[in-house]
Amino acid sequence: MRIDTPAGSILCDPWVNPAYFASWFPFPDNSQLDWDHLGQVDYLYVSHLHRDHFDAEQLKRFVSKKATVLLPEYPTSELEDQLRDLGFTSFIATKTNEVVELDGGLNIMIQALTSPTDGPIGDSSLWVEYDGVRLLNQNDARPTDLEIFTKLGHVHAHMLQFSGAIWYPMVYELPQAAKTAFGKQKRDRQFDRTFRYIDDLKASYVFPIAGPPCFLDDELWQFNDIFGDEGNIFPDQQVFMEEYGKVGGSNAVVLLPGSVSELTAGGCETTHPVPDVAEFFANKEQHLREYQERKRPVIEAAKLTWRHPEIDVLKEMKARIEPLLEESIYMATGVGGPVRIDLVGYDGESVESIVVDFPGKQVRPYGDEKVRYRFRTERALVEHLLHIGEVDWVNSLFLSCRFSAARIGQYNEFVYSFFKCLSEERLQYTEGWYDEHQKNADKEDVKLGDWVVQRRCPHLKADLTRFGIVEGNQLTCQLHGWKFDLASGRCLTSVGHQIRAHRSAT
Repeated sequence: MRIDTPAGSILCDPWVNPAYFASWFPFPDNSQLDWDHLGQVDYLYVSHLHRDHFDAEQLKRFVSKKATVLLPEYPTSELEDQLRDLGFTSFIATKTNEVVELDGGLNIMIQALTSPTDGPIGDSSLWVEYDGVRLLNQNDARPTDLEIFTKLGHVHAHMLQFSGAIWYPMVYELPQAAKTAFGKQKRDRQFDRTFRYIDDLKASYVFPIAGPPCFLDDELWQFNDIFGDEGNIFPDQQVFMEEYGKVGGSNAVVLLPGSVSELTAGGCETTHPVPDVAEFFANKEQHLREYQERKRPVIEAAKLTWRHPEIDVLKEMKARIEPLLEESIYMATGVGGPVRIDLVGYDGESVESIVVDFPGKQVRPYGDEKVRYRFRTERALVEHLLHIGEVDWVNSLFLSCRFSAARIGQYNEFVYSFFKCLSEERLQYTEGWYDEHQKNADKEDVKLGDWVVQRRCPHLKADLTRFGIVEGNQLTCQLHGWKFDLASGRCLTSVGHQIRAHRSAT
């Protein structure tokens, strides 16, 4: 998205090239826009390091290096370091929730989220104001509330995510009926969360953005929402319009590549590159097939770069991961057992099984023991991660959806937190974050229905007076969909995260 004002222009998250092992592509196709023009901007805002927001190739080739980067306040310097490597030299280091006055009367504010589960160690939102007109680009950040933005005055345009951006439940080895049921639950939660944010901000206009991706590789084609599957977690903008209409929403504006909205305090006028936006989405499968043919050479070229038979995967994983296991306290304890990774050979049949043993603090061959988490993927993908020294396997392998998974019991967030922290800097920050938040557990209680519960969700501290819904003995935090059994305090979504609760009468 590009924001133009008389005081300057801001380019936000220009994503064009495929991400995550050539799995995710933007939909609709934006690669045919005039990027030579669009990249000549005064300011650049990259919300976070997820590769469907931080497109290094696009930033390097098409975005002016004279642009000043509006930098979120993150706990590590990775975003700034990578942008400097691409040639950017001018930065404004913002402070979270503090307004910055730029030249010509342009005001901006960035809210940075910094928990280990916010993107790759961080996600953010951008607030912009010029001449009394305000917009919030929330993209796919999930703040606990939007009060900080409402206090700055009425917002006229609210851009936010509505679609899925994860691998669950598609990759899990489950019966199709179970996948559909879990997918429908997630899809419904996504819309509920989006509508809650919209209701909180009460902007004049709502713009559904930051999704969904599309999948052009034949191996992943089934993940596109074109089959009438109510369990597909990637609904598109037209589906959003239909669902938003069901809850009374009538102020949404869909943008296509090339659309332009003229926003004022009194209205919004939008022009599109096609005569009928709804008709465009009605022909989605045809557009995807044409898109697929255009990008097939890109996918095939990417696949040729993944194999590195010279790499001893077990040896390299031991060298990379074992020192981090030794230093890990909270994440290793949180995982609590061995995690098995099955690597399928080039022939598609042979398998090497490697265990990351969190209690034993070692990486070793699988020894036929019982594991609670198992991943299965192509050996070439892990070879490539080791070859390039990738520190975040979530922001690469897992988001690619080029794997399958099985688990016994509940979701364990510590597994994924660890695999996005394969560097000393990330590991130390994340361990410190868990240490701080476990020692400073929220002590305030609130009444929800017939129950008294702690005010903050044990997961990521969302305010349960706003996001908590009690049905019988079960509480659901709508921010991320986590569920708790109030009678026992047990988390039903993941291991750990006990909640404090008792019936109000007692």
